Amino acid sequence: MFPQDLTRCRINEEVTHKAWLNRSNILFAGKDKWSLDKRVTMVNSNDSDFSINIENVQVADEGPYTCTFQANNKPHISHVYLIVQVPARIVNISKNVSVNEGENVNLHCLAVGRPEPTVTWKDQKYGLVSEGEFLDITEIKRQQAEDYECITNNGVAPADQRKVRVTVNYPPMITDMKNMPAHMGKTAILRCEAMAVPPASFEWYRDDHRPVESDNTLRIKNEKTRSLLLFTNVTEKHFGNYTCFASNRLGASNASMLLFRPGAISGRATALHAGMSVCVWVSLFAALLLKV
Repeated sequence: MFPQDLTRCRINEEVTHKAWLNRSNILFAGKDKWSLDKRVTMVNSNDSDFSINIENVQVADEGPYTCTFQANNKPHISHVYLIVQVPARIVNISKNVSVNEGENVNLHCLAVGRPEPTVTWKDQKYGLVSEGEFLDITEIKRQQAEDYECITNNGVAPADQRKVRVTVNYPPMITDMKNMPAHMGKTAILRCEAMAVPPASFEWYRDDHRPVESDNTLRIKNEKTRSLLLFTNVTEKHFGNYTCFASNRLGASNASMLLFRPGAISGRATALHAGMSVCVWVSLFAALLLKV
């Protein structure tokens, strides 16, 4: 909608009678105002110009307007059709959603405007995703978690746009764990990093399934996506197999690694899902002890 519209009626002859009508309703008869609408005012009323102004134009103002006048004893009629344009505007859009990986996601974005606006969905990674009010994602993956933007436009004014955040929840997946060598009397660190939404909770266990607890030589430091075992003074009792257990409400994962004397063994630890056996590392470490 526009703040005002000026409707003109040019007259080049001597006029005896003149009027403005909206459909069959008389707005002005000469200089006399018949309309009760305060938004409609006379701009000019002379022998050459008979114009009215409509303030704060509304959709209801759209339609035919007729300027009639009589000159030289002949009636004249001039027709004007007022078209009201309304900028595109989003009036209803999905709220931010949180779903589990593998579920279906259905987003909607309803827009109004004149002329009828287009609606487009976009994401930050791939650009155009879908055209139309609805965006459907089947069996969503964790990589598809992001902000999806609805854009509506009809060329009347700058596009209107709003975003919906889609969070994808998934169970922990432990990444990048390594067996670590350590020297007696020195410091050492075992790292356990897990990707998960919501973030994982961490627990540590020794080779005989005892929970690892902090003491004056060992400290557990939990961060948002990882947990650290910090050895401040490595002693004989610290060597062995350690299992990191990461869990959230969707599931759990564990991985086992060795803290060993330099030269005894090297390589990556193995990440396992909850319930899988970790005895392979225990057996391997026991075999190494027998050889010493």
